[in-house]
Amino acid sequence: MTDIKMAWAALGGEPALVSRVSTVTRQGALEARLPVRELARACVGACALAAAELGARRGGLAEVPGVRVDDGAVATAFVSERHLLIDGRAPVSFAPLSRFWRTADGWVRTHANYPHHRARLLGALKLPGDASVEDVAKVLAERSAPEVEDMVYDAGGLAVALRTAEEWAAHPQGVAVAGRPLVERERLDTARARALPPLDGDPLLPAAGLRVLDLTRVIAGPIATRTLALLGADVLRVDAPQLPEDPDAHADTGFGKRSTRLDLDLAADRRTFEELLARADVVVTGYRPGALDRFGLSPEALVDRRPGLVVAQLSAWGAYGPWGDRRGFDSLVQVATGIAAIEGAPENPGALPAQALDHGTGYLLAGAVLRAVTEQSEEGYSIALRLALARTAAWLMADGGGRGGVTAEGTAGRSEQGRMTADELGGTADELGRNAHASGAAARGRDGTAYQQDPAAHEQSGAADTHGTTAHASEPAARGRDETAYEHDPAADQPSGTAPEKRGTAYNQPDAWLVETDSGIGRLRHALSPVSFDGGPSNWARPPGCWGTDPARWA
Repeated sequence: MTDIKMAWAALGGEPALVSRVSTVTRQGALEARLPVRELARACVGACALAAAELGARRGGLAEVPGVRVDDGAVATAFVSERHLLIDGRAPVSFAPLSRFWRTADGWVRTHANYPHHRARLLGALKLPGDASVEDVAKVLAERSAPEVEDMVYDAGGLAVALRTAEEWAAHPQGVAVAGRPLVERERLDTARARALPPLDGDPLLPAAGLRVLDLTRVIAGPIATRTLALLGADVLRVDAPQLPEDPDAHADTGFGKRSTRLDLDLAADRRTFEELLARADVVVTGYRPGALDRFGLSPEALVDRRPGLVVAQLSAWGAYGPWGDRRGFDSLVQVATGIAAIEGAPENPGALPAQALDHGTGYLLAGAVLRAVTEQSEEGYSIALRLALARTAAWLMADGGGRGGVTAEGTAGRSEQGRMTADELGGTADELGRNAHASGAAARGRDGTAYQQDPAAHEQSGAADTHGTTAHASEPAARGRDETAYEHDPAADQPSGTAPEKRGTAYNQPDAWLVETDSGIGRLRHALSPVSFDGGPSNWARPPGCWGTDPARWA
């Protein structure tokens, strides 16, 4: 089941602590045939509970603070990239060649957002660098989906054939993924217990003092480290200067962090990295399995040089099985595992209402790191953590389809963003959803900045922080719109080990969970973090800066 108890158990948490979690359910949030809302709620809740547990330990609290999971906050954060505005401009998430394509026998999905992936895709198809969408469509229409998948991957690109859930379950990689735990946790040595200083002050920042080396890209990994930054960690993202990064994607996931660039092929930069590692507490990696091993960045090699480290690894397909060395993204995992088939129709692939595999796995990863730090404070040990988007997909798929009330025609109860049209080769939820949210999610801040929305939707005004943040609702991270939702002890009157629920108003607009923040890259409208617990932070201490421009040193 995609519930908080299973997610918390996957992190190794004490079952009784689940009673500290309360939930505000909202109809209309992340609607889909698969239980996306439930998965999102569980991932965020487990992460917040891990933060509250660590905060209680470090703060000397008598009990773990109550955790609040609001479907509105979760749904808004799970499409944070669609809500982002930079000086009023909505970024573009997907490139023209990142889309579904008809093949001779079905469908294939490609990913070509980065220039090198686009070049490899076109090279595999023997097309020139200026090839159009129509040129690619013509070539792919003459080939089978499995042929395209193999051909493009052999060239270093990304393409995945559309499969049903049954086909994926029989696939060797599907079998390998199904045999693994949701969160893999391994002790690597017998290092001494980590000495964490006690916490005081307001807000309670469970990860304060932790130094995190962030070697991740795109969505899932950066969301995990963005969450650790929210909770007080000193997060330094390190990228190779030769690998391009979308500045808009960095703006969405760079909150709370600093960002630098190092070329580990250069001796001077390698020395700088080793100096950073010598003082790090956590290393998070999100590259293709094995890609960083030549730099001595496998968990074993890192722990050998820095005993007591927490090493968290994220991959698309898992670091095992025949696809263990393949690149991948959320949209491709949805296609391979049968999710796109369930959310669509045989003649028309679909997609989840959010890149939920990325976002969900990101929050699980952050929670796993926090739980590892809590365990280290008691027992020591270096710890390796491994999560995969495909394994999160298997968890989502375990409950099967039909949760959205699908009719015989296969359309009722589905989110609008999840529908595809046959003559839109690339009209996935990932691409079309941003426009729907960016235009429909408008709000009005306390400073009078209008977002073309009914101002009556605002029930309260917020306060601005030192970074110029304007909240669109009073303490939205803590309460949301339903002010009665959290007025009781979340553990009161509940059976042991269960999570209380309250029903809130329907999720029609995300404005209660959006704020504006001034930054060095412009005025940002962005989603707040859904990770919320009593006494915890409601927003990041610093906005994102320009990618790769910070000094390569700890704060």
